[in-house]
Amino acid sequence: MEKVTKEEILETVSKYKEKSNKDLEIALEFINTEFEKTKENLIKLTDHLDKLEITYNTILKEYKNRNAR
Repeated sequence: MEKVTKEEILETVSKYKEKSNKDLEIALEFINTEFEKTKENLIKLTDHLDKLEITYNTILKEYKNRNAR
């Protein structure tokens, strides 16, 4: 992928009808890369959130059991 700034991508997005096919291709590659990174981060965060919930519920259950006595 060519080195491109976010500003250049934003310009291509806002003026896509005027841009060359090469500019559109660069923008598509950039957007796809950002999409894949974001998707990967969301999957990792979802997994982390699930583990936190399980851990919280396990400790909460133990805490409630101890206080019920």
